[in-house]
Amino acid sequence: MKLSEELAWRGYLNQTTFAQNTELDEKEFSLYLGTDPSGDSLHIGHLAVYMMVRRFLDHGHKITLLIGGGTGQVGDPRDTEERALQDLDVINENVKNLTAQVNRLFGGQNFAVVNNKEWLQDVRLLEFLRDTGKHFSMGQLIDREHFKARVGSGKSGMSFAEFTYTLLQGYDFWHLYKTKSVNLQIGGSDQWGNILSGVDLVRKRENVTVDGMTAPLVIDKTTGRKFGKSEAGEGVWLDPVKTSPYKFYQFWLNLGDYSVIDYLKLYTLLDKAQIDDLEKQLKGNPGAREAQKTLAYEVTQIVHGSDTSEGVKRASEALFASGGISDADLAILEQELPVFDLGLTLVGVLTQAGFAKSNGEARKLIASGAISINGEKVLEDMVINGKSLVKKGKNNFIIVR
Repeated sequence: MKLSEELAWRGYLNQTTFAQNTELDEKEFSLYLGTDPSGDSLHIGHLAVYMMVRRFLDHGHKITLLIGGGTGQVGDPRDTEERALQDLDVINENVKNLTAQVNRLFGGQNFAVVNNKEWLQDVRLLEFLRDTGKHFSMGQLIDREHFKARVGSGKSGMSFAEFTYTLLQGYDFWHLYKTKSVNLQIGGSDQWGNILSGVDLVRKRENVTVDGMTAPLVIDKTTGRKFGKSEAGEGVWLDPVKTSPYKFYQFWLNLGDYSVIDYLKLYTLLDKAQIDDLEKQLKGNPGAREAQKTLAYEVTQIVHGSDTSEGVKRASEALFASGGISDADLAILEQELPVFDLGLTLVGVLTQAGFAKSNGEARKLIASGAISINGEKVLEDMVINGKSLVKKGKNNFIIVR
């Protein structure tokens, strides 16, 4: 499959500067994707764009991944309000974390990671205004959507630092063109204006044509929210401390049927034949949830590695399997589930865990067949003397060890 065909099939194509998408098949690209260190971890919204870049890498193009230790000191304008300036030590630590994450995502591949602080910190103000600022018209800058959203009567306003952010990102593109022959910038659709700043600056300063393109922001079709954002505003993070590999796996596993095929295209390296087969299985036997299981395994493998993906898969399956639970699976689940000590009665465990409000209610649950230990239903109270997985109903679990 040609690159243009694959990007279209997977759902990556959005805004581009190409006259025809077939130019993607005719040119040799050296491209870059930039991410500012506004947080200490990437989330799965970032991951979609990184997976788009991976398609270019697999088609033989050169890749530069930029972490914005320089632009991060200013902050990319938002539509709502200005970002609080972060302490420089925090920014530097975030750069370190994000650099490690992108290195893991692209491990074993041929790519470069750069920090724009390396060149932006040496830019002299008068030189920047003369050689970069003069190429941007005020009309062009105030026509940006984030400016319209922020500036005007009753709006939050925008500092000069934020206003000039797009010039810095344009400078990045120019610098990478000069030093690495970069001729394409990729980003999320919210970066389109900043990408065009770089395209225009390179054209005006060097009299050459470079290109830009974006991937659409991934929206959860069920909720209408940015994908991976919870009602509490928390993301699904790539950092295993912020989102454990088990919870990361469960997030993908619990997705509904409505969009799972779209996510397989966006977030995995599976080819068209494999995804078409999963789509057939989904339609023929949705209860088996093979598409969700495959998605959860594949994305967890990309982010956390094969060993971790295998481990959380086994641990997840152990929740619903009969028989004992292995020490390895227990070690994973202990980080996620309530844990109680051996020697307690089943009634005592149920009440202490809050699964029952009283001993009497706990006994009724047991007698009704709502409680199982290691996959086997129990119908009377007992002392738990071996490591066990206690289950109430379909999805409530306790570990005793």
